Amino acid sequence: MNSFENLNLEFYYYRSFYDNDSSKNILNNLKDNIKWTNDKFKMYGKSIILKRKIAWYAENGKSYTYSGIKKESLPLTEELSIIKSKVEKKTNLGFNSVLLNDYENGQVGMGWHSDDEKELGKNPIIASLSFGVERDMLFRNKNNPSLKVIKILIENGSLLVMKGRTQHFWQHSIPKRLKVKQRRINLTFRTIL
Repeated sequence: MNSFENLNLEFYYYRSFYDNDSSKNILNNLKDNIKWTNDKFKMYGKSIILKRKIAWYAENGKSYTYSGIKKESLPLTEELSIIKSKVEKKTNLGFNSVLLNDYENGQVGMGWHSDDEKELGKNPIIASLSFGVERDMLFRNKNNPSLKVIKILIENGSLLVMKGRTQHFWQHSIPKRLKVKQRRINLTFRTIL
């Protein structure tokens, strides 16, 4: 577990939340059975298609809007419901939705952002579960560029929970790593109000 509460950065990291064999099976099931899409958005008047595949599943038809893209949910699958229950038991929290991200290889990353959309509430809690190849995740302070960037290696089967005022004060990213040839699938459980 790690916490930098004095910097308004609060996260908890659980290594081996799933063992390697379970993680491999879940990764393959998610790759084959989730309804993945490549989102499109406009930047500088041009239509851009994201390399990263995304899927949005939620209870009670909860929609989610980020980067100007509105996602209508699919109902949680049985596997996603089982995974969600395990995450909820570990964290003593409840979630009603999950955003899935498929990073096919190291050419696929995610830029700097905060999970601070209005429908996530005042102090969003994000439980991020990773399957597949290790990738580094970076945190940088929004208001104080002199603070050092914090780097965490996100391992196969691990769970990272971001809490408190983290999303107000920090951004995070998954940088591209061209030498990485394997897939990582990430599930970010959240509560939509």
